[in-house]
Parts: sequence; C-alpha cells; structure tokens
Amino acid sequence: MSSEERTNTVAVGDEIIEKPDYESEILQIIRGRYSPKAMFAKLEDYHANDIARALEKLDAGERKKIYRICSTGMLAEVFEYFDEPSVYLNEMDMQKAAEVISELETDTAAEILRKIERDKRVALIELLPKETRQSIQLISAFDDDEIGSRMTVNYIVVREDFIVKQAMRELIRQAKQNDNVSAIFAVDGDNEYLGAISLTDLITADGDVPIENLLQTSFPYVYAHEPIDDCIEKLKEYSEDNIPVLDNSNRLLGVITAANIIEVVDDEMGEDYAMLAGLTAEEDLKEPLAQSMKKRMPWLLVLLGLGMLVSGVVGIFEKVVAQLTLIMAFQSLILDMSGNVGTQSLAVTIRVLMDENLTGRQKLRLVTKEMRVGLANGLTLGLISFALIGLYIMLFKHKAALFSFSVSGCIGISLLLAMMISGTVGTLVPLFFKKIKVDPAVASGPLITTINDLVAVVTYYGMSWLLLFKVLHLA
Repeated sequence: MSSEERTNTVAVGDEIIEKPDYESEILQIIRGRYSPKAMFAKLEDYHANDIARALEKLDAGERKKIYRICSTGMLAEVFEYFDEPSVYLNEMDMQKAAEVISELETDTAAEILRKIERDKRVALIELLPKETRQSIQLISAFDDDEIGSRMTVNYIVVREDFIVKQAMRELIRQAKQNDNVSAIFAVDGDNEYLGAISLTDLITADGDVPIENLLQTSFPYVYAHEPIDDCIEKLKEYSEDNIPVLDNSNRLLGVITAANIIEVVDDEMGEDYAMLAGLTAEEDLKEPLAQSMKKRMPWLLVLLGLGMLVSGVVGIFEKVVAQLTLIMAFQSLILDMSGNVGTQSLAVTIRVLMDENLTGRQKLRLVTKEMRVGLANGLTLGLISFALIGLYIMLFKHKAALFSFSVSGCIGISLLLAMMISGTVGTLVPLFFKKIKVDPAVASGPLITTINDLVAVVTYYGMSWLLLFKVLHLA
C-alpha cells in the first residue's frame, strides 16, 4: 500500500476503511467540464473548510473562475477558513469583494481590511452598505490589543420597556440579519446596557410579562477599551455564547462571541509562546527571510550582550581554571540544571500571573515557594552529585579521595545554590515585568536561561575559588 493510500485510510477494528478525500473531489469538480450552475450545485454539498483548503491549491486564474460561479454567501463562509483571506480578496474585482465583505462577520471583515493596502481598503469601504461600513469603522477604531477590536455587532437588542410579546417580534425582525440569539440584551432609551435575557426564558414567558422581570443584571460584560490580556481570564470564567462589550458610558457597542474568545485565547497563547522562545512576534512558514530576522534579532542582540557578560565572568576566574582544569568538565552540569530550574519557575509564574487578582501576599508566597522548591531539589541533586562525581574522579581520574570529594562537594554546593537562586530569579523577573506593566512572557526562556547562566558561573567558579583554593588549598 502506498503512503498516499495510507493517508486516506483509517483502521476501525480489523477493517481498513477509506477516508473521503474531499479536497481532491472538489478539485476534480472545479477542473471538470461542468456548467457554472452544475458546478455550483455540486460545491454546495461540501463544507466551506474543505472548499477553502481546495482553493488554496488552485492558481489565481482557477480561483477567479470560482469567484464568478459561487454566491457571495458561499464565498463569505469559505473566507472564514482562509489562513490569509486578504490575499484572495485582492484577486477579486472590487464589487464582488465588497459583496463578500458585507456578508462576513464585522470583526472578520475589519481584520481582513486591515491587511489590504490603504487605497484599495478605502475604495472597498465606500462600496459597502452604510450599516456595514459603520460597523467596520467602529471595530477598526480600536487598537489591536483592545478587546473592542475583536467584537462583532451580530447581536439582538431590545428596549427595557418592552413586554415579552414586543421583544419576540423584535427578535424575529433582527434575527434576519443577526443570528446570535442565545442571549438578548436590554438597553434603555440612551442605549445604556441594563442586562441580558436568555432565549429560553423569553420563549417560555407569557406574552404580557415585562422584559425587566426576565433581566439577568449580573450577566458578565467587558469594556471595549480594556486590554485583551486583562479580559481573557474574565471571558474564560463564563460559558456564555455572547458577552456584551460596552463603551466608557456603559452603552452597548457589540458582543464577544464564544468563537471570538477561543480565537483571542489562541492568539494570546501564540504570542506568549513566541515570547517564551525569544521572538518579538509569531512567525509562519511563508514569511520572507528579512521579516523572520526582524522578529528574532532584537532578543538575540540582548542575549549576545548577556552571553558576552557570562564569558567575561569566566575570564575573571581564569587563574582558577588554569590551575584546576578538572572543574571545567562539570561547568555544563551547573549551567544546564540552573537553566532548567529557572525555566520551570518562569512557566509556573507566568501561569499564576494570568490571575489579575493576585495579591502582594500571594506573590510573596509564590517567590518563597519557588525558593524552597529550588533549595530542596538542589539539596537532593547536590548530594547525588557529591557522591557520584566524587566516585567518578577517584575511580576514573585516579585522584585521592580527599581531592575527589572536595571537588564533588564544591560541585554539590554550587548546584544547590545555583538551583535555589535560579528558581528565585525565574519567579522575580516575570513579577518585575508585570509590576512595570510589561507582558511577563517577555521574560522569555532564552533570557531567563542566560541570566541563570550568569548566576551559575558566578556561583560555581566563586565557590571553587573560595573552597578549593582559599580554604582547602588544593592548587
């Protein structure tokens, strides 16, 4: 069986069942000799995600054929699944592109338009219906790091003085344009947000019941200008499909949907992961060399400077190394363990700092806990190193027992101190960044590792100079 055949099969018990290859089927339809109407009818049977993946494998000419054949509704669904939708929007004529944008969720449309060159963006916005244009301009007015840039205006709103019968009529009217109906939001005459009503409560209530009797005034909400980082935990705590977004005057502007929340969390995790790797932003496979270098170079320059500092510290102890060359063999042990402990503490601290309500006492408890963990682990590993390295030097390097266990004792103590200090540093650095209003993920793995290399070098060679030279006079 070929690798291609294996890719399209799945084992169910003892049976081998072929998996449908929808992309290939779609490509055959598009490249077939069907009339436009017949091709459109066949494509309607497939999911928009499969169509998007197939279109990505076509050339621009083949895609333009599909843009003319498919309805704007189908194309809008497909655009939701493109990795780089602005690329495909640029291939369309202006009128068709404007029609597709008007069918998209407003937050998606705003995001796509941001990535299009200014002149074309202005022209496209002018072609949009007035209501769509105003909604996109509203969302585009917020900075990328503000939660308002991720909201949508796809929601149902009713007046507080309505009765259930009036609210139901309003729901039916608005649902033709807005399909987020799991929660209905109530406002007063000035559009100030008052609370939410679940669709179930509205449907099951008597027609003459006032809306205010059904209001959930404790329903969660966020402010549009709040930083995304500050909102994430609040949004994740609730399992609501829609969470209202307010302006600074408490007027309802839009909603954050469950899909928006997943996307926001995914983006923030991606950014944090990039920062932990020492990048200034996320990368993808299609990025040009210069852009990837631009993202990596800033931290690499910082780390180069710190690396030179580490090397300079080693140079200070040149006489120690020259007279007792054996200790060089165990430098990497101290550096590696120190870096590992620091990175572990960093990961724990960044996870804890996601809680915005962390008190000063809790932060102090975190620091002391990580210090104790580093001390306990360092003591355990230091004792193991003392025994094993001492035996190694004595048996394989044929040194005297006093000399062997003096060196291994120095290594064990250095390991203990380096691990305790590194655990503390791995906690304090992100806490410091948080204090000065900088994302603690900036305290990236490479940065913490390099700082801990410095700690380990000073600890190891300092202890070697003090114990082996000044106290025991081994050289």
